[in-house]
Amino acid sequence: MAIRTLLVDDVVSVRRLVRTALRVRGGFEVVGEAGDGAEAVRLVGTLLPDVVVLDLGLPDLAGQEVLSGIRVHSPGSKVVIFSGSESERSTIGEQVHGFVLKDTKIDYLVDLLQSVGMRDARESAIELPRALTSAAEARSFVTKTVLDWELAALLDDAVLVASELATNAVTHADSACRIRLSLQPTALRIDVVDTGTGTPEPRPESFTEDHGRGLHLIDALATAWGLEQIPGDGKVVWAELARSR
Repeated sequence: MAIRTLLVDDVVSVRRLVRTALRVRGGFEVVGEAGDGAEAVRLVGTLLPDVVVLDLGLPDLAGQEVLSGIRVHSPGSKVVIFSGSESERSTIGEQVHGFVLKDTKIDYLVDLLQSVGMRDARESAIELPRALTSAAEARSFVTKTVLDWELAALLDDAVLVASELATNAVTHADSACRIRLSLQPTALRIDVVDTGTGTPEPRPESFTEDHGRGLHLIDALATAWGLEQIPGDGKVVWAELARSR
């Protein structure tokens, strides 16, 4: 299976160089190109690439903003920095999977992309309407995906978590939503992205109230869960279920 790659650089000739090198090597599919940070974040969320080749010196957004956008919209995507400045290495910490200077031989970059792209990571997503039927659609989508990924041991928990998060998005955020599953080395991650206002918070447990109990269930089932705001564009509520390799 080809490694699906997104190229992000404001210099057209650099993107052309990398694209040509990937085509010559084979085993890659360049699914998109972006010349600025905003377009990069938009394409990441639409294309869900395996690997993003990212120049940090973009004209509109700081490198950290682009990295945060990638993490929110496609946490399963790997990021390799292709930079013209060594000084940028110290600003990114451990958020990326590789750092290559532009004066390095292009074959080194391609080798690294091949290695990174072959890691154990999969991603699948579905758009759901603002409708009461979305919870059922979420359950069907998660069931098919989890079984396709041969994770039957996580099926019941994954279906319950996704259903609760989708219900919260539709009922409480009054929004359509997007469910994204990403398979990582130690966990199955479930993201639900919506454009509604407010943040989900667990309510005190009650024997008489059904509402508000979903987050307590998620807290009990997940190894971790949380919420991240998307500036000007809603939020993502996520949960991770531990898996054995």
